[in-house]
Order: sequence, then C-alpha cells, then structure tokens
Amino acid sequence: MVQQIFTKYERARILGARALQIAMNAPLLIKISKEDLEKINFDALKIAETELDSDVLPISINKPMPKKREGILRRPKATPISEVKKEESEEKLEKEIIEEGEIMELAQPEDEMEDTGNDSSDEE
Repeated sequence: MVQQIFTKYERARILGARALQIAMNAPLLIKISKEDLEKINFDALKIAETELDSDVLPISINKPMPKKREGILRRPKATPISEVKKEESEEKLEKEIIEEGEIMELAQPEDEMEDTGNDSSDEE
C-alpha cells in the first residue's frame, strides 16, 4: 500500500479525530507496551500520531482535482475605440453626473454649532 502524503491541515484533522476516539476508550489499532504508554503519559494525541505514522489508520483523504481543459485559450480581441467616441462618452457621463449629482459645499466655521456649555465635569 502506498502511504499517502497529507497536508498539515489534513494531518491535524486526522490526528484530532483519532485522538478524540482514543480519549473516549476506542481500542488501539497498534500494540503499545505499558512502559511506552507511561512514557507518553497515556496522551491520546501522541498515541494517534504513532498510529498515523505506522500507517494503520483506515483513513483516506479524497482530493478532487480541477477538471482539465483541452484546447487553446484565447484572449478576446478588444475593439479599438476612437478618440472622438471616447471623448463623447466621457462628456455624456460627466453631464449625467452633474444632472443627477448633489453639489456639496464646503463647511464654514459659522455653520458649525457651538457647544452650549453643558459639560458633565461641572456637576456638583
């Protein structure tokens, strides 16, 4: 059997799922001596990692690949726009913006309202 190469994300997902199973008293898929279990402090994640590295986990990852296309990809030809048409379309757009747009004026200091003096720090 060919050993699959997993990405770090796939490996983390597999180890997490298997560690959860081991933590919930699932049977171990490899024989590990009591001494070795005591060395790793019965850590479910390390046991799962040992199982994954020994290639006994019945887990496979399906990686769908993009569809292959055959044929030559061509860029669509751009139709050249004459300078006159370009200027006409810009003028038309500018007129629409002026007609529909709102003219904003600059704010003047007199327009801003002065604070009425109700400071919360003056409370007694």
